[in-house]
Parts: sequence; structure tokens; C-alpha cells
Amino acid sequence: MGGPALREDALRQRPGAAGQPGGPEQLRLQWLTALEVRGIRPFLDQQRMLSAAARPAKKAAAPAPRLRGADRSAAARRRSVLEQSFGHLPDPQGPFAGRREHLTRIAQWVHAARASTETKPTLVVLHGDPGSGRTTLAVRAAHHLKDQFRGACVVDLRGESGRPLSTRDALLHLLNRLGAPREQLLFRERSSPEQQVRRLGELYHQHLTGLPVTIVLDDAADPEQVRTLLPERSDSLVLVTARRPIALPDDLPAWVHELPVEALDAAGAEELLRGTAGAAGAGPVPYDAQSSDRVRELCGGLPLALRIAGSSLAQRGADRLAADLDAYGPVDPVERALWLRYTDQPDQARRLLRRLALAGRASLGAAAAAALLGADEQEAQRLLTVLADAGLVERVRASRYRLHDAVRAFARARLLDEEDADDRTAAQERLIENYADLAGAVIRMVDGKMSTRAGNFGAHGFPSLDAALRWLDDESSFITSALRHADGVNQQAVLGLLGALCDYCLLRGDLYRLGEISELTQAVDQGLLERSVRWRTGIAARQLGELDTARTTLSSVVGLYREAQHDAGAALALCSLGITLHHQGNLTEAAARLNEAISLQSSPEQAEDRAWSLHALAAVERDRANLAEALRLLETALRLHREGESLHGEAWTQFQLGQVCLRMGDVPGADEALRTALDLYGRTQDARGEAWACTQLARARLVDGDSAEAVEQLRPALARHRENEDARGEAWTLYYLGQALEEEGRRDEAVRELERARTMFSRMRDVYGLACARHHSGRVTRDQRAAQTGNLLNSGFARQLLMDARADFARIKVAHGEAWTCLELAMIDAGNKRAPQALALCDEAAVLFASYEDRRGGDWAAFLRCTLLPYASPGGTEVGTVVAQEELSRLMSARHPSRDPKLEDCAEALRLMLERGVRLEDGWQAWDLGLVPGRHAREVMGVPVK
Repeated sequence: MGGPALREDALRQRPGAAGQPGGPEQLRLQWLTALEVRGIRPFLDQQRMLSAAARPAKKAAAPAPRLRGADRSAAARRRSVLEQSFGHLPDPQGPFAGRREHLTRIAQWVHAARASTETKPTLVVLHGDPGSGRTTLAVRAAHHLKDQFRGACVVDLRGESGRPLSTRDALLHLLNRLGAPREQLLFRERSSPEQQVRRLGELYHQHLTGLPVTIVLDDAADPEQVRTLLPERSDSLVLVTARRPIALPDDLPAWVHELPVEALDAAGAEELLRGTAGAAGAGPVPYDAQSSDRVRELCGGLPLALRIAGSSLAQRGADRLAADLDAYGPVDPVERALWLRYTDQPDQARRLLRRLALAGRASLGAAAAAALLGADEQEAQRLLTVLADAGLVERVRASRYRLHDAVRAFARARLLDEEDADDRTAAQERLIENYADLAGAVIRMVDGKMSTRAGNFGAHGFPSLDAALRWLDDESSFITSALRHADGVNQQAVLGLLGALCDYCLLRGDLYRLGEISELTQAVDQGLLERSVRWRTGIAARQLGELDTARTTLSSVVGLYREAQHDAGAALALCSLGITLHHQGNLTEAAARLNEAISLQSSPEQAEDRAWSLHALAAVERDRANLAEALRLLETALRLHREGESLHGEAWTQFQLGQVCLRMGDVPGADEALRTALDLYGRTQDARGEAWACTQLARARLVDGDSAEAVEQLRPALARHRENEDARGEAWTLYYLGQALEEEGRRDEAVRELERARTMFSRMRDVYGLACARHHSGRVTRDQRAAQTGNLLNSGFARQLLMDARADFARIKVAHGEAWTCLELAMIDAGNKRAPQALALCDEAAVLFASYEDRRGGDWAAFLRCTLLPYASPGGTEVGTVVAQEELSRLMSARHPSRDPKLEDCAEALRLMLERGVRLEDGWQAWDLGLVPGRHAREVMGVPVK
């Protein structure tokens, strides 16, 4: 009663001791008060604040910088990957006995660390004999403490295997599972291993700073490796499993604890034996304490041996189980249990267990088991269930299984002893061939028969594309593992499997695995495999916005295919190179490379590949203002894609068709094509394509004049691109968002979004995108300044942006962009009393518009010339006015369907103004009267299309 008041009196009576900030008596009394009034956590939070306030004042930190576009994409991906990371942990299935106290202690250590004022990880070394259940305990702890952490990852360091995982590969695996930027996972450096580890380590620690995650370092042996993988600047939990205690450095920046994982006691063993028997579906087992103790003794108290032996407890009874185990003599406890249950199995199940040793350390499903056995999947699934019930394989999750390291060693010994080399090689080859067929089938379900895997599609039991892709999601790790052990296997089968897996990686955005495959092929092969994988690596670089890297990579692949005289591969690489050049704005060279690819794909067998090159070339011709040619190419591409049953190819062709329709001003046609593309992207599980279709559908709203709806649709499209880490998609969406905001009158926001787009295009080296962003940023900056001052004076920055845009458009030979930029510059010059210069710019624009027959743009160039003639004519205002009236009359009499409707109204107003007379001292009036082209005028090309 009255505890807080009494303690406050005590503090007043001891000013010399308790009154000192941080004095022991004061802290003790504050601690007791906190416990009674608020609890422990608020007290600790308060102490952190007081400690910070007591430190010497430092220079105020700069405000946190706004995330750039690429940073926002990386942040979105990190959130998504971390949310999914717990789903990659093995499921905590089966009985769990004798280790609950261990779980409690780990949880207590975590809570104690969180209560500390220091931020550093909790490291727990779980050491024990093989089969003691240390990995199971670590995984259980990760699940048990899931709510305390943002993500989780298990990495198998293989410390005791004889082939330990390198620190570099461990860092890459952790970065991938915990959401690091994808470009770091694709482009593997060629520097020394030490330099790579140093750079990846810096990235790893930076990525996990302040991010609490659970990391399981399974089967560790090297203290330095553990130190490197320790996220030092976070409240993470690191669970290290090892055969014996690890001599970690004394200065390790972590809360370090050791937890021996020893043999189970009698109660724990009894519980595990009965739990295992119950999990196998057996009824109650008679209690026999003496026999159970003997079974525990023969199994060494090891959970692995007890689970394997206990799977037959119901059939044998404890007494007979002990006797049968004892019959194997003085061998390792785990090996004794394995021999017992191995000999219990029928021949086919034993054969499957032996051959599972060929599959490496990754989890597998019924498809792999069927291939190894040469049986159907139904039979393989039944046998996997039999082996799982016997404790010989572990269920990882759903229908995925893996071998414990001790079981794998036993199975490999049985394989070498009981099967000859020819049978082993045949099983391995059958595995690769079956997976190549299955994986190829999945990819063909996505894109028809595109690429060098062209051929007939057969049914493989996938009920839907979604189910097929989920199967490949599960199998990708296993396939990579299997490819590492494909020595002596038919190389054509390996190539088919690699091609399908690489295409899957591109579709799913799994660039970590694509980088892994790229390294694998470089290590084992210098021929077709490496070229095929490097080609896909170049495509991945383009998707990330690394256009220079993509161009260099794809150019080298083209050379490699040509050296090998492999025309089909060279054509595919040329197509990808052409698309990359297009993205960089190098339209002339892009068209040349794509036409070269098409010429190599003239045979009927390559019609599907030719379709992809055709619609890529159509996109280039669209940006070169050759709309008629673009439509012709798209019509052919669409027919070929449909003949090849390529939904994915049809989706991209419809997408390009929608953009051509927008350039023609055909909004209904664009809507129809883009919605078809969106539906096809959804059916083929292409999230990147869906995001692009959403962007262009929003752009259609902008072209149709509904800017408010365009803004509403562009923001979620922007989020989609960021989730996909598609820098180029994000940049173009920001560009259209800036235009939509301009139409809404929100010029400040428009300038901000256009500047972001400009920065991203510059970083990607996309000259075409950069020129477009500079053009519109210059326009909006000019209009923003004019709205503030009431005139076009002092538009120097806007003019510089437009000058840079014009230079870019001229360099890449985009007459459409250069011509409209000339008109925007002409308006600035006219508003700054430089009418002759403005008139010259209008004449230059007219020539550029005529070069590609754009009558809509040519009309505006001629009209602006008419507004300028009274101020720039050498004969004076009166002569200039007469000439302007004559030219305006000729312009309005030459009507055509592609004319901008606004120009008709402007021309009537200008006619009246010229009739009333123009006074030179009033200056150029067209801007003030709104007699100038708007943003919408540029959107539609007035070129002939038939």
C-alpha cells in the first residue's frame, strides 16, 4: 500500500545518492516502482530514452532520404519474400518428445535479449550426435518463435559432409531467402572468393540491419563461417546445429549460448516410441518398461533411431523389437535401426530408398521417385508413403520428402553394394529425361512451343497451368541439385531440362537460381549449355533494368552461337538483343538485329520463334512512327502464335497491338487488345505482363481524356511493377502518372513524378525513355512557371530540358519526338520575344513531321507558324499578317481525318485575331489565348495506316 509514494519520499531524503542520474539507489527504486505501476517493458523503453538524452549532443541527423524507384521496388520485394519465408521451413510434423525444455530455454534467451538495451543477435549452438534431433529442434524453435521475427531461413552448411557449402554460396542463399535485391543474386562476380565473400558479407549485414529474422545454420563446423553469417546489427535468432561444440571467438557481437542436445531419457524415449507408433495408425501398445528401456539403449536414446525403430513397435511389440535390434550386434545405433527397417521393406521400396541417394540433398516428390524407379507416379507415391511410415524418409511439407544425412549415407552404401554401375547410370539418366519432359511441358503450357524446345505437347496430368507452375515451384531446387550430379547423362536431355528451368526462372523472377544455373554450366560446359543459360541471363538483366549488362551479355551470346554455326540459337539471341537495343532507344540498330533474326527464322519449323521476333520488331516500328508496318507485323505474329498455340506469345502481341491503337487514337481498339492481353497474362501466370497491361490500360484512359481515372489506375500498376522489381515498367508508369497529374492541374506532383521517371531512365541508360521524360518534364516545368508569373519569361530550365530532349531524339533518330520538342521550344522562344528563332523551329518541325508523313503534327507546325508570322516576317507586321492569313486559309481548306479537333477551334480564333489586326507591341498572343497544342495533341500520330 502506498509503495510509489513512499519510494518518492525516500528519493527526496537521499539527494546525494539517489538524486544522481543513473545512481544505483535511484535506479533500484525506479525499477521497483516500474514493476508495481507499469511493468518491465515500459521501464526499459524509458531508460533507453533517458540514456540517449544523457549522451553528448551530436550533429542532427539528416532526414531519411525518400526511397528512389529502385529502392521502393527492392523494399516491396523484401516484404513479400520475408512474408513467404516461413513457408519454406520444413513442416514440424510427427511426434516431438523430450525437447520441450530446450524450446523453453531458447525462448527465454530470446526474450532476455529483447529486454536488453543493446541490439545484437542471440546465437544458440545446438550440438549433439547425428540423429540426436538437433535440426528438428532448431526448426521447431523457428516455428515456435515465428511471431517474434520477420522472416526465417534454413541453410545447410554441410560441415560434416566432406563437401561443405562455401561461405559465398551460403550468403547468396540467405540473401535470396531473406529478400535481397535480385541483381545481387544474378550477376556473380569473377573476382577472388575472398573479395566476393567480403562484398556479399557487407551487403548481407546491410540488408539485415534492424531486421529481426531467424536463421538456422545447419551442420556447421567452421567458426569463421558462423561469424560471417551472423547478422550483427539486429535482434535476430541464429540457431547453429553442429556435431560438437564450436569454438566461437570471444569478441563475437552476440548473446552466445550453448545447448547440448543429448540422448533422450527414459520418459522422453517412451513418449517418442509411442508417438511414432500412434502416428503410424497403430492402436494402443502394451506397456513394457523393461523392453522399452532396452530399445532406448539399443537406439542410443537418439530420436532418429527411435523413430525408425518405433515405426514397427505396434507390429512387433516392445519385447520383440528389442530382440530384433539386438540381433544386429555392436553397430552404430542409427545404422542398427536402419538395417532393421530396411530389411522389413519389400524389394521395390528398398530399391527406391537406394536410388534416392542419387537425388542429392534437396527434397523431392513422386515424379522424381517414379523416374528413378522407372514406375508410374501413383506407385512411386505409394512407396514413398511406405518409406515415410517406416521412418526412412522425412516428410518436409505436403508431398515433399527428403533423406536424413545418416539415411542418405546408408542408402548410398546399399546402392553401391547392391546395384551395378549401369543400373545407377540408367536411373540417373531417366531422372533427367523425365524432368526435362515434365518441365518442358510446363513451360510449353505457358508459351506454346517457343524456343529450341519446339515439339509436340503431351499431357502430363497437370489439371491447370497454375498447378503445373506450383509443381515446378516445388521441384526447382531438386532439379538444380540433380543437374549437379548429371555426369555421363545424355547432354540433349540436360539441355532440355536447363532450358525449361531457365525459362521458369525468368517467368517467376527467380534470378538467384538463374545465377546458380549460370555458374553450374560455366563450370561443367563451354558449349550449347552455357550459351543457352547466358542468353537467359541477358534477358534477366534486361528485366532488372541493367540494359548495358544485358546488351553486352546478349552480344557475346550472338557471337558464340555464330561461332558454333547454330542459326536457331543465334536468331533467338538476336531477337533478345534487338529488344534490349529498343529499350535503350537505339531503334535503328534494334530494327536491324530483329530483321536479321527474322531472316534466320524463315523455315516453317521456326515459325513460332519468328512470331516473337515479329512482334518485337512491330514495337520498334511503332516508336519509329511506321504504324502501318507495325500493324502488318502484328497481324502476322498473331496468326503464327495462334497456330503454335502460344498464349504467352499472343498476350505480348495483343499488348503491342494495344499500344499501336493508342498511337492511332483508337481507344476502343486499344482497350479490347489490352484487356485480351491482360486476360492471357493472367492465364499464363505472367505477373510482369499483367503489370504492363494495367499501365497501358490506364494510359488509354489518359488518351481518352479521363485523367482522374488514369491516376486511379496508374497507382496500383506502379505497385505491381515494384513488386516485380521491374524498373523499366516502374519508370514508364511514373511517366504516364506525371502526364495524368498534369491534366488534373496538379503540376507540382506531375513534375515530381516525371523527375523520378527521368532519373530511372537515366540510370538504366534508356535514351528513348529519358528523352520522353525530359520532353514532358520541360513542358510541365514551363507551364508551372508560366502559371506563377503569367508569362513565358524566365523559362531557362524548361528550355534546357527540352534542348536535351531534342538532342536525344535526334541522336536516336526519332523524328516524332524531335518534331514535337521543336514546337515546345518554339513556344518558349516566342514567349521570350524571339519570334524569328521560334519561326525557324516551326519550319524544322514541319520538315520532321513530313519525313514520316505525320499530317496531325504538320498541321500544328503550320498553325504555330501562322501565329508567329506577324511578329517575325522581314516585311513587317502587315506583310506578315497577310501571309499568315493566306497560309491559315490553305491549312484549313486541306482537311483530313487525323486532324486534331482542337486545331479547328484555334484556327477560327486566329482568323478573327488576324482580321482585327496585330500590334507588335502586344507581343505574341497565342499562348495567352490558348492557341497552342496541348499534351494530348502529341499522343496521336497522324500517319497513314492503310
